[in-house]
Amino acid sequence: MRFGADTSDWPNADLSREVFCPPHRWHVQESGEGDTLLLLHGAGGSTHSFRDLIPILAKSHHVVALDLPGQGFTRLGARHRCGLEEMTQDIASLCAQQGWHPGAIIGHSAGAAIALNLSQYLLSPRGQSPRVIGINAALDNFKGLAGLLFPAIAKVLASVPFTASLFSSASATKRRIAALIRGTGSHLDDHGIELYRRLVADRDHVDATLVMMAHWSLDDLLGRLPRITAPTLFIVGDKDSAVPPDVSRRAATKMPAARVISLPGLGHLAHEEAPDAVAKEILEFLKLRSGD
Repeated sequence: MRFGADTSDWPNADLSREVFCPPHRWHVQESGEGDTLLLLHGAGGSTHSFRDLIPILAKSHHVVALDLPGQGFTRLGARHRCGLEEMTQDIASLCAQQGWHPGAIIGHSAGAAIALNLSQYLLSPRGQSPRVIGINAALDNFKGLAGLLFPAIAKVLASVPFTASLFSSASATKRRIAALIRGTGSHLDDHGIELYRRLVADRDHVDATLVMMAHWSLDDLLGRLPRITAPTLFIVGDKDSAVPPDVSRRAATKMPAARVISLPGLGHLAHEEAPDAVAKEILEFLKLRSGD
């Protein structure tokens, strides 16, 4: 998607700007004053996923949301920098360049894995690891045969010319997008569905998502969970059929300072379905002192 040409009617477009921090040209949305909150979307998403959460959180915080490399309006500068560790390093470099010192990192789905990893790279203004909030956190590797085949298939697809074009052109109908979203346990209005349709219709966005999936591995992060001491809140929608709530519960049992809260009736896109409810849990968690 093209910054400028396609952002004019994008959610919170007035907050958008481009930032070049090698190797990528990042799309960033920034609003509010106070302690910094960094928002990271999941695979195949963009800042639009936080469209209703940003204004709520910006009433009391400095909120920064960005598009992951090659997704949304961020221009991919290096295809080999799309794995968990590489994206974490590049986001940390962007934060250093811009002088952002997040007090908390909020990640949805795969963005929650990046948030946990990033908490080990950054320090809050108080000299501690930033708090982490994971919304329907994707913290599980593919199981069994899928764990062997899926990354290999994604690598092949990501390397074949025109694959992304075929995927985007075949999938980018409103009916198919609505069905995909319902399949995650979530229900969005027509505007929310149309935003995802626009993303899926974009070849570069689909290509970058495939590349991210091809490079994705959580083995190292999952092994380090017992050593991640950042206070962590996992918010799960009890209707999430994309990432079962038990994934967050299992992760929390391995971590020294993590807990889980479940929101009834919400699916994988809980923060889009009920931004007020999700914001309430985030803000209450941020008010807690360390150790509470």
